[in-house]
Amino acid sequence: MEILQKYQSKLDTKNDLSVEETTEVFNALRTATNQEIIAPFLDAWAEKGYTSDELATCAKILRDNCIKVKTKHENFIDIVGTGGSKAKVFNVSTAVAFVVAGAGIPVAKHGNRAASSKTGSADALELLGVNTVAETKLAKKCLDEIGICFMFAPKFHNLTKELAVARKSLGKPTIFNLLGPLANPANAPFQLIGVWNKNYMKPMAEAIAKLGTKKTWIVQGEDGLDEITLNGKTFVAEIVEDKINYFEISPEDFGLEQNSLEHYSDMTAEKSFKIVKETISRHAVNPSSLDIVLINSAAAIYLCGKAKTYLEAEEIAKESINSCKCDEKLSELVKLTNQ
Repeated sequence: MEILQKYQSKLDTKNDLSVEETTEVFNALRTATNQEIIAPFLDAWAEKGYTSDELATCAKILRDNCIKVKTKHENFIDIVGTGGSKAKVFNVSTAVAFVVAGAGIPVAKHGNRAASSKTGSADALELLGVNTVAETKLAKKCLDEIGICFMFAPKFHNLTKELAVARKSLGKPTIFNLLGPLANPANAPFQLIGVWNKNYMKPMAEAIAKLGTKKTWIVQGEDGLDEITLNGKTFVAEIVEDKINYFEISPEDFGLEQNSLEHYSDMTAEKSFKIVKETISRHAVNPSSLDIVLINSAAAIYLCGKAKTYLEAEEIAKESINSCKCDEKLSELVKLTNQ
């Protein structure tokens, strides 16, 4: 705890940490137990902002110390949002995971319960019937046998309970919102990551380039959504191995129409679960629910190389839903995690 107090003033004065300092700080932070010290430290770091070196260093420590999932698949993807978005919608990435798996691309989804938002992936998956706290060895079995798994972050990363409580007490995104997608226990070679703040696209992209990837998209909707949005354009940072490219996409690129997402206010885990279930079982009540799942699924399918164009990828995503293959993936995951 003395280490956190030692560097608190440096963060308070908006000074960045070196790689050596970050290593010292993060090793102290992940074992810290005093919430009265943890919370102000996380808050000060959030106010300062994060460099790519800080993110890459912390992510590597998490990767090195986590329970690793080794799969038979060479190519697979994680689809995840950082949370913290002011533009609240349902758990889009959770629905997308099943659509992409139904399209034949293995998905190693890493996630948690809500910390800075009202509903996290684990919250929705539990309501869908998935045993999110199953033994960690089941993740490999699920990924290898049915092509989709869920890795509940607290089961795979050795972090203190006090740290989780401190994060939640702040009610705002912290560095752990960004680190979660960077610390996938299966080391997914492809990723579709949504961020709540456009300012973090560059340091996140640079951190991923340092950590290594086959191909990753970091996305943020211009409406503030930590997903690819229907409401305007979406900013994209594409990382291919260690090269970074920035561009924009829009719903029209995928053959879809612009649509407001304002009706998703006051989202809860129960509401989110219902929308996810309705969407992947071909019973979406609101067309925008289907379309936002389709555009994000198509992007994931495209970046994995299963389709040559956005439009072709969108058709593959639509077929996964219409054929009920994505709903079958949910049923299989529920069955296997509850054995």
